Amino acid sequence: MILSLAQWAQATAFFTALRMSWYVYPAVMSTHLLGIALFGGMVLFTNLRLLGWAMTDRSVSDVVSQFRVPKRIGLIVIATCGILMLGSKAEEYYYNIFFRLKLTLLALMFLHGWYFRRTVYYRTAEIDKSPEIPVRAKVAAALSMVLWASIACAGRGIGYIDPPLDKLHAQVQSAAATRFETGSNGRR
Repeated sequence: MILSLAQWAQATAFFTALRMSWYVYPAVMSTHLLGIALFGGMVLFTNLRLLGWAMTDRSVSDVVSQFRVPKRIGLIVIATCGILMLGSKAEEYYYNIFFRLKLTLLALMFLHGWYFRRTVYYRTAEIDKSPEIPVRAKVAAALSMVLWASIACAGRGIGYIDPPLDKLHAQVQSAAATRFETGSNGRR
């Protein structure tokens, strides 16, 4: 069922055009990476502040609130570009173990955010009043850093797994696909 949905999505005219474009798909991928840089930097600095390792001259509330908007912008860019890339090559991603790992880690990150939002991220004024940063805030920051780093590594790993060309239904624009379709001598 999921494979059928993946095949249907990438077969739509929009995602086919995106996948086959020499310019648009690389631009989407590059924008995805720029969003990761923006978002990742904001997450890193927020977590370093929660751990008490950076920007200790500024309050936790100040750091968290000032980075909230850039983080949201980065996340929107990442998600939008990620959905465009997923739709374009959904069938390839279906077979990719790193993509499945990335989705699992994203689900864990969602649970992390849901759990710590009420106890840490929306209670930064309480953290500022404490003589030391509470353990729960440090745990939230450390887990966040580990999960986001793992998500980035899994995302990077996606590009290193070749799709099973004999199982794909979509048009693939690559020399390997052309050789597969035409045979090694170049004739059909």
